[in-house]
Amino acid sequence: MYEYIKGTVAFISPEYIVLDHQHIGYQIKTPNPFSFSSYTGKELTIYIYHYVREDNISLYGFKVREERELFTKLLNVSGIGPKGALAILASGEPSQVITAIENEDEAFLVKFPGVGKKTARQMILDLKGKLADFMPEAFPTIFTVEEHIEKAQTESALDEAVLALTALGYSERELKRVVPQLKKEELNTDGYIKLALKLLLK
Repeated sequence: MYEYIKGTVAFISPEYIVLDHQHIGYQIKTPNPFSFSSYTGKELTIYIYHYVREDNISLYGFKVREERELFTKLLNVSGIGPKGALAILASGEPSQVITAIENEDEAFLVKFPGVGKKTARQMILDLKGKLADFMPEAFPTIFTVEEHIEKAQTESALDEAVLALTALGYSERELKRVVPQLKKEELNTDGYIKLALKLLLK
């Protein structure tokens, strides 16, 4: 079992990052790969969840242990797989998710890709009252706005953001609703993703 891998970010795609550790590139799926853009070529520690199934062996990575633990909690809910859990974490607003679970707000939870009414109800049944340790004050380094948002990005940043959101499970119809608003901004890929997720969850 892996606890963490320390290495340098060698590559970023819409679905994963590649972390180079002693000349071995580890493909690691993360909630928002482009949130690591400012770390390219720099060494950092990624906390690992090693997912093993008959047809799927994957590494999932997180910036802090608490984020990984929240991912694990979500995986334990019937109907939520790794892709769905990543989409929920990628929203950047764990407090909203936790509040929705505590308030039994199914209407909010079903806004996430792959979460229907049945899964939303299961999330509430399984997790209500069990997530106090995962409020933002417990891990303030998670989901904060990146310090390095560059101005005057080309359209490729928006294209990358759309690919990343598609990889999380958002449909073309959902994305068409928010893209016009994204085009009004000049952000990097991570910024576009965060803004899109905020709009999608309204």
